[in-house]
Amino acid sequence: MNKELIIRSSSEAVDFALLKDGKLIELHKEEEKSNFQVGDIFIAKIRKPVAGLNAAFVNVGFEKDAFLHYHDLGPNLASQLKFIKLVSAGKIKDFSLKTFQFEKEIDKDGIITDILSANQSVLVQVVKEPISTKGPRISAELSLAGRFIVLVPFSDRVSISQKIEDKKEKDRLKKLVLSIKPKGFGVIVRTVAEGKNVAELEKDLQNLLGRWTAMCKKLPTAHHPSKVLGELNRASSILRDVFNDTFSGIQIDDEELYHQTKEYLQEIAPSKQSIVKFYQSNDTPIFEKYNIERQIKTSFGRTVSMSKGAYLIIEHTEALHVIDVNSGNRSNKATNQEDTAMEVNMIAAAEIARQLRLRDMGGIIVVDFIDMSNPENRKVLFDFLREEMSDDKAKHKILPPSKFGLVQITRQRVRPEVNIKTREEDPNNEHGEIEAPILIIDKISSDLDRILKTHKGVVLNVHPFVAAYLSKGFPSLRSKWFFEHKKWVKIIPRDAYTYLEYHFYDKKGNVISE
Repeated sequence: MNKELIIRSSSEAVDFALLKDGKLIELHKEEEKSNFQVGDIFIAKIRKPVAGLNAAFVNVGFEKDAFLHYHDLGPNLASQLKFIKLVSAGKIKDFSLKTFQFEKEIDKDGIITDILSANQSVLVQVVKEPISTKGPRISAELSLAGRFIVLVPFSDRVSISQKIEDKKEKDRLKKLVLSIKPKGFGVIVRTVAEGKNVAELEKDLQNLLGRWTAMCKKLPTAHHPSKVLGELNRASSILRDVFNDTFSGIQIDDEELYHQTKEYLQEIAPSKQSIVKFYQSNDTPIFEKYNIERQIKTSFGRTVSMSKGAYLIIEHTEALHVIDVNSGNRSNKATNQEDTAMEVNMIAAAEIARQLRLRDMGGIIVVDFIDMSNPENRKVLFDFLREEMSDDKAKHKILPPSKFGLVQITRQRVRPEVNIKTREEDPNNEHGEIEAPILIIDKISSDLDRILKTHKGVVLNVHPFVAAYLSKGFPSLRSKWFFEHKKWVKIIPRDAYTYLEYHFYDKKGNVISE
């Protein structure tokens, strides 16, 4: 398994495409105007505590107030409020918390109006970016994420990632962290710390303490509200969270971002610094070079094609997302309906896991798999889906398939969903829209793969524009079909066809069902 990160920069935004064996699995966009990223810390003022919601609305400088629930205050909020007051007044110069006297923890089932009041200053961290008409979701329990550890101010707890299963390794890491952990700070050990030595953890810790100190120095003169600690740029934060030895390349078309990324990789993985490359080409844009534009067009529509003629229908409603799995009108070698359903469901499970990450779909997702009567098959499908989603960094929960074949998934969403328009103006209709032309090419290729297994001579009838696309140039797509299948496909342009209409015929002129 090889992973590549492709970064495209423009004057308005930076796009990040994460590829796994050449296939697009994540797509992120960082807009220049974006000022509320997950992880950003603000010094802000309470606008209004609301007892009925047990939450407060906080002015963080966004057009809509941020939402701070009581359960997101953290047990040591009283200590944080005292610290802010003393630092802002210039009474604390040492920000290490070694000599700071902690206050009593707040009641976990308390009422927010007993703790916070209007115009009170508080340090808050963005945990969910503004989505739709809602302001950011924030927390007063701060955390500074590093490569191997997460530093939690005003805490004393040490915890180890649950994904590290070896008990001896957990105990080793806990002992190492306890030996270097400063007083007044808690530490969460991340999964990538497995097997690391104390020097690597210590370096990460000192880097985070340096960021904490730099933030505290801003507090006495900071405006309310204002950002006092920004998250790393998106390239660095992606590398921090997902980078491992399986990465084979990082391609960047912006020189400044290239140098920043190379410097950051020098810190976290010096031996991998050479995989960062500066992409320069006047002819081919970076996303086209790595086939990303095509994958974007074919992956974000309402219909998502899969192998062997199967496809997904993805619908978005106000309350939830619905995904329907379809086998398509296809022939295969499966001996019975149960085997067909199992085969299609397994293909769909892998694609659904990819789609959830790619679109960053959140909330409730209901998947209508093809019905299977065998309980063992349902369990195999459930286990396979869980395995496919194990790399997903977003918190999620999957319920086993019901007797009707429905699988319910909840997935945390902390950023606006990636929603890319795949429909384009219809050249046959002045006011209409059609799916992007590239989709029809992929669908024709998919149908052809299936049809040529059972038919020797095939004639394809298509719109003249599509016929030209398939047959012109060298090597043309038709030539590639010939080299792949060792069968020649005759293409006939039909003026009467609509832009996306096509039909396959056999040698006798009979229509072959698509």
